[in-house]
Amino acid sequence: MMAGRTQHGSKAASGRLALGRLKTGERNKTEAAYELMLEDMRHAGDVLWYRFEGVKLRLADNTFYTPDFAVMLSSGQLEMHEVKGFWQDDARVKIKVAADLYPFRFIAAMPLRKKDGGGWKIEVFE
Repeated sequence: MMAGRTQHGSKAASGRLALGRLKTGERNKTEAAYELMLEDMRHAGDVLWYRFEGVKLRLADNTFYTPDFAVMLSSGQLEMHEVKGFWQDDARVKIKVAADLYPFRFIAAMPLRKKDGGGWKIEVFE
C-alpha cells in the first residue's frame, strides 16, 4: 500500500476532499479573488454587506443550494452570487431552479483570462 492512501487508493480517504470541494467556509482561489472585488465594491459604497456561504436555500426535499456569496447592494437589493471557474451541469440546474423559486437576483461570475482583458464574465438568472 502506498503511503498516505487507503487500500482503495482514494484521495478523499487520504485526507483530501473530492475535486472541487473544500471544507465549509473555505474559499478557493477564484472565490477569494471575487471576494476582493466585493470588498472593493463595499468600500466604494456599491455593496452594503456580503457573506460567504451565508445562505442555504431549499430547492426540494433533501436538495439544497448554497450560493457562494449573499450580497446586499447599496439599493438594499439582495443578490446571490455564484463564482465558477467552469460549470458542471448540476450546478447550472440548481441556480436556475433557485432563481425560479426565490425572489433574489442570482449572479454567476466566471473569471476572464488576463489575455482576454481580465475581470469577470457575469451571467444573470432572474
